[in-house]
Amino acid sequence: MAAARDDLRIPRVELRPMREADLPAIAALERESYPFPWSEGIFRDCVRVGYVCLVVELGFESVGYGVMSAGAGEAHILNLCVREAMRARGIGGTLLRRLVELAAEAGAHEVFLEVRPSNIAAIRLYQSLGFAPVGVRKGYYQAVGGREDATVLRLTLGGLSP
Repeated sequence: MAAARDDLRIPRVELRPMREADLPAIAALERESYPFPWSEGIFRDCVRVGYVCLVVELGFESVGYGVMSAGAGEAHILNLCVREAMRARGIGGTLLRRLVELAAEAGAHEVFLEVRPSNIAAIRLYQSLGFAPVGVRKGYYQAVGGREDATVLRLTLGGLSP
């Protein structure tokens, strides 16, 4: 029983800026994670225009990433992903907290993101850090057999849970 519990410990991870050299691995992780993934070119554009783009590494392996734009007093988390085998270990929360910290450092007063209503695990993560629903974007996400709405969540900075 103890061995199974040890497998759930939060691994030591490193967060660092995304580089052009990371893009093939990040795009591969995106394809593994989503039926309608971002292309490598989208990630390349995000890096080139200066969005906050972070890679989560465990050893020499990229196990997650986050992309955020910031400006005019607000930030928008555009993409946040953790490799499926590494989920539920605190990595997503660590990444999300760091993005929020960077948003605050950039002068943002609010952080927004969209999430599929069907992504219950992500919604729980976001709400645990203080994000609250503020709207719906109809037909925002491509989905098998059509489109899926997005729930828009907002975090007012200063409201991050300890």
